[in-house]
Amino acid sequence: MSISSNIQILKTKIKDIAKKANRDSGELQIVVASKYANASQIKDAFDAGVSVFGENRVQELLEKQEQLKDLPIKWHFIGNLQTNKVKKVVGKVELIQSVDSLRLAHEINKRALNASIVQPVLMQVNTSREESKSGVEPSKSLQIAKEIANLDGIDLKGLMGIAPLTDDEEILRRHFSLSKKIFVEIQTELGHGFKWVSMGMSNDFELAIACGSNMLRLGSAIFA
Repeated sequence: MSISSNIQILKTKIKDIAKKANRDSGELQIVVASKYANASQIKDAFDAGVSVFGENRVQELLEKQEQLKDLPIKWHFIGNLQTNKVKKVVGKVELIQSVDSLRLAHEINKRALNASIVQPVLMQVNTSREESKSGVEPSKSLQIAKEIANLDGIDLKGLMGIAPLTDDEEILRRHFSLSKKIFVEIQTELGHGFKWVSMGMSNDFELAIACGSNMLRLGSAIFA
C-alpha cells in the first residue's frame, strides 16, 4: 500500500479507537517517526496530510531538514540526545521529547539562553524501569519536572514514555497507566501548559490511546 493509503487507514483507525474510549480524536497528535524514511517518503507523508515528524538521530535530522526546507514541516527530536549534541538541536525543532535527565535539561537550558530562545521539551520517564532505557525514575518525576519547569530557557510541555518491547497487554497497560498517572500528578502542580503525554508507537498505540495518550509516535504503520 502507498504511504498516503496507510495514513488514511491509520487516521480512520485512530478515530474509531478514540470513539470507543470516549475521546475526541482531534485531541490526538500524530508524530510521524521518520527514522527509516528518506526525504521523498517524508514528502509523500506530508502531502498526505501529516505535518509533524520525529527524528532519532541528530545528523539525520539536520540532513532531512535541509533537504525538505521548502516544506512547513514541524520537527520533533524523539531519540536519545547526548549533551555534546544539544547545541545542534536547540532552536532547530519544535519539541525535544526525550529529556531524560536534569543534566540534559540544564544543557538545553544553557544553549537556549545563549541563543535567546525558549526550547519546548517533554520529560522522558522510565516507567518500564528497564536499565537499558533512559529516563527519569517515576518516584522522582514530580520533583525533577518542577526543577526543569523553573529553567528560563525551557518550556516543559509534558512527558514522554517508552513502553517495554512486549506483546503482553497487561504489561503495556500498566506502563501506560503509570505514565498517565504521573502526567496528571505533574499537571496538577504545573498547570495546563503541561499538556502532552507522548506514548504509543505503531505496535501499541491502540492501548496507549485507551490509557490516555494524546501524542502518538508512528513510523512502521506509515512507511511499512
